[in-house]
Amino acid sequence: MSVGEGDLRVEQPSAAMAVSEALARIILTEMSPGISLPSEADLAARYDVSRLTIREAVKLLEGRGLLAIAKGRRAVVREPSGAAFGDFLTTVSRYDSKGLLDLIEVRLSLEVQSATLAAKRATRAGIAAIESELQGMREAAGAPGQPMSRQQEGEFHSHDLGFHEAVALASGNRVLGYLFEAMSVPLRDGFFISRRGNDQRGQTLHDTIAAHQRILDAIKARSSRAAADAMRSHLKDSQSDLRAALNQPPLRRHGVE
Repeated sequence: MSVGEGDLRVEQPSAAMAVSEALARIILTEMSPGISLPSEADLAARYDVSRLTIREAVKLLEGRGLLAIAKGRRAVVREPSGAAFGDFLTTVSRYDSKGLLDLIEVRLSLEVQSATLAAKRATRAGIAAIESELQGMREAAGAPGQPMSRQQEGEFHSHDLGFHEAVALASGNRVLGYLFEAMSVPLRDGFFISRRGNDQRGQTLHDTIAAHQRILDAIKARSSRAAADAMRSHLKDSQSDLRAALNQPPLRRHGVE
């Protein structure tokens, strides 16, 4: 690991925080997931601090989700995770209905871009993953007019979420995939609420499936503009569904009192 400009000479009481910030810069710019940090002794000598200070700095980085620590082993760089950001989004969306509307405005930017890039870059495996999730939505929905159990509805929304995640991954942009991972829990909550508005507007789950099919068709046709238009139209409908649902008397949200 090259320290370069990230090298520091720090003293207590801010030593652990200063070292953790220096290490964070190195981890994020120079190190790959799975790589081990140097030993505590090496880091202590490099930063001119005690091994206890290094231990505290490493724990701070573990708390930020940058490192994984196993007893008796060196700390290892973790795969990026949207967990912390996801916790924030989940809290906001569950306790402030405007949070769901804010989230869909963000989706209009991110997911239109995902669909645009997926139409250009999706591999066969990427397209197959999108198709698989769409088929899962069809199977969960059943025949038109057929009553749907709570379990089936949950499966439908899980595959709906999987469809959008597969599009994000097919875009080939790792940051989009990371952001979508962070949004996944509040998105699923929003899907249950949106369905109320979808029903109120006289739409069905099969209309939703048709909207997803148009997105997939455009990606398969390698038409970036059509994919963007199809995703934008679908999300605008979802926005209308949310607004309609949130204007109704409050009901128990899925998994939330």
